[in-house]
Amino acid sequence: MANIKSAEKRARQTIKRRAHNMALRSKLRTAMKNVTNAVVAGNKDEAAANLKVAGPIIDSMVNKGIIHRNKAARHKSHLSARVKEISAS
Repeated sequence: MANIKSAEKRARQTIKRRAHNMALRSKLRTAMKNVTNAVVAGNKDEAAANLKVAGPIIDSMVNKGIIHRNKAARHKSHLSARVKEISAS
């Protein structure tokens, strides 16, 4: 345990920030999983709708510093490719 006041405060802040970041990351993963599940189920309309919802969520996670912009671009690219793949067939 921290002995200095500033270290105690930093420990409290870290706990709060970690909980907040975990919640945001969970929201991101859920949005991406919704797209993937719709693609696996073969539901084109639902997959496209979920992709439209997931895009802004992924972008907002970049702005909040939860994920890197290249990772966000990769996720968006892979998800849209999978949705396009199901639309073509």
